This record gives sequence, C-alpha cells and structure tokens, in this order.
Amino acid sequence: MVDSAKITAAFATHKLTKPTQFQYGTAGFRMDASLLDPVLFAVGLLAVLRSKWHKGKTIGVMVTASHNPENDNGAKAVEPLGEMLVQSWEAYATELANATSSAAELLAVVESIIQKENIDWNQPARIVVARDTRPSGQALVASLTDAVLATGGEIKDFGLFTTPQLHYVVRCINTLGTPDSYGEPTEEAYYEKLATAFKKITTGLPRLSPILIDGANGIGAPAMEKLAKHLGGALAYEVANGDTVSKGKLNFECGADFVKIKQIAPSGITLKDGQRACSLDGDADRIVFYFFENGTFRLLDGDKIATLAAEFIMDLAKQANLLVERQDGSKTPLNIGLVQTAYANGSSTAYVKDTLQVPVVFTPTGVKHLHHAAEAFDVGVYFEANGHGTVLFSPAAVKAFKTSKG
Repeated sequence: MVDSAKITAAFATHKLTKPTQFQYGTAGFRMDASLLDPVLFAVGLLAVLRSKWHKGKTIGVMVTASHNPENDNGAKAVEPLGEMLVQSWEAYATELANATSSAAELLAVVESIIQKENIDWNQPARIVVARDTRPSGQALVASLTDAVLATGGEIKDFGLFTTPQLHYVVRCINTLGTPDSYGEPTEEAYYEKLATAFKKITTGLPRLSPILIDGANGIGAPAMEKLAKHLGGALAYEVANGDTVSKGKLNFECGADFVKIKQIAPSGITLKDGQRACSLDGDADRIVFYFFENGTFRLLDGDKIATLAAEFIMDLAKQANLLVERQDGSKTPLNIGLVQTAYANGSSTAYVKDTLQVPVVFTPTGVKHLHHAAEAFDVGVYFEANGHGTVLFSPAAVKAFKTSKG
C-alpha cells in the first residue's frame, strides 16, 4: 500500500511553485534547471513505478541536458536493458510532472498508474542515477532521491557519468549472473570493456597521428582521460575543451551540435590541413568527426559514421561466414540493416544500398523511431546526422558471434 503520508512529507519541499507545463519527449524532460526540482521528484516516482512494474528490476535515471546550454538541465529514464523509456510510459511521466502543484494531485496520479498498469506495490523498487557536470545536477539528484526513499525504494548514485555509462551499468545490473551478462556494473569495467574491444580491432593496424578530441567542456573530457589509462597507448589523442569547472563553458562554441550546425571547428581547436578531430557533447552521447582538406572544412556526421560502421560490420561478417540460427531451426546469413531519417544524406543512402548491398529503412526523426526499426535486424545500425546513434545486436546475432569458428 502506498504510504501517502511519507510521500506527502517528502514532497513538501519540492512542490511546484511556478505554473509550468511539462512534457516528456524522446530526450526526456529538458528545460531551464530552475524549474526542474518538482519534475525530478515526479521522475523519482515514475522510476519507482516502472521498477515495480518490472518486478524489481533496476531502472536508471540520467540527469542531463546533453548539448543544451549549461543553465538547462533535464532527466530521462532508462529501461532494464539500457533502452529508452517505452513510449507508452512517456505520457505517465508527463502526467506526473504536471501534477506537482499538490501532494494530493500527485498521489492521485500515482494511484491511477498503479491501477491502469496493475502494479503490485509490494514489489521492490531499485533505481540508479547519474548526472553530467552541470552545476544544477546535484540538487536535482537530491530531489529524485527524496521521492525514491519516500516510497521505500532503493537508490544508488553513481555521481558524474556520461550518458552511455549510465545505460551500461543499468544493463549490467539487470543481466548480472545470467547467460546474457553484459559485464560488471562499474565505471572501471566500462572503460576496460571499451579498451579491450578497441585494442582487439586495431591489432596489427598502423598507429595514426593523434586525434584532437573536443570534450565540449563536459563530462566526456575527464572520461576520456580515464579511458586512456586502459587503452595503454593504443590511441594517440589530445583533449581540448576539457574545462568542467569554469562557469558558462559547457557546450559554449564547442561540442558536436555546434560543429554540426556551424560547419566549423570549435573554439579551443586549431586544425592543420589533414589533422583529424572529433567533438562530443555535454553528456558524451554524441560524436562527429572532421578535418580540413586544402582549407575546406569536411564533416563526418552521423550519416557517414553509420555508413562506415555498416561497411566494417559487413566486411567482418563476410570474413567469418556467419550464419544465424532462426526460430524454425534454419540458419541464414547475418541480416544487417541501416536505419535513417528523411534528413539523411542522399549519397550515403545510395552508397549503402547500391555498393554495400545493405538494406536501408527510413523512419520519422527521433531516436525512439530509429531504435525501434533497428531492432528488426540481426545488426541494426542507426545514427542521426548530429552524431547520436548506436549499433544494435539481436540475441540470435550475439549467439552466432559466440559460437562462430570463422
């Protein structure tokens, strides 16, 4: 049974004081940080409800506003396997956030969700949270924590993390001790997993000149320095825009979004012709690459990154002669697909379809649409032009990788 008195007491210092309309979208909540205290309390309740719905599996919350200015902040929920919050629950997030003018209204929404989703309140609730380097992050985590503890839930604060790291630990926690175990849910294990993979795929290849990394004056800069300790010299690099202390520098005239929109190198980086560089964003879940060629700026945006990823995976699959076991017992070649939006570069689409012979699927803009379509393939590749994307591997594909002798 919901302890209304405990939630009401915890909510007393967080209730909405300035009339505002909130909306949970693909990027979660994102707005001026001064408005977000009641929203984070609502997100705490949402995460608890979602965890109980999943019968006690761990739900993640990332406090970030990605490429937005430093004075903004936000929050987004992460599902047990590291996925974005399911679309059907985005409406609940919005409803909870807009019910923060009184405890009675908020509790009524909580009870409504419990009834609609047939949630057993006696199930445990386990939440993990992390934040980027924004000054407002710590106070917002405190608001979220108050909500979780008021329901009797458990919460673990990982402190300063990149968004991919938070997604990683959520998946690791929920698969620990199972055949699908993804790894240890620690920051060190994350770096070690990345470094091991990078060293494996670059073994025997010539070492390239140092790449300049624009850290957007955000969490990606210190994270890169930590990763480097595990790489052991496998990647030559230099970090620029790594100031996470000075006020107002986060994403200011730097970062992936700035470079993509302006089509110029960020402040803090001076490039010689042919020198390689890349830019992250404030929470390090976007990346774009670029260089100058005879004085002309050349950008490798998400479309080109996706094309390179698809080509690389296709080459590996051919070399290994991989066959994937289907539900009917048959075995067929690896099904690789690329997902793009209507805004994708037409030449990249043509190259993938005609030269690589990789199917291309188009979806509306928004990561949730791209992600869903990518799940239809054994290996689904998607990147938005802004550098936000990933590669998805189906369970059948992972099994084929583990059992292949190629």
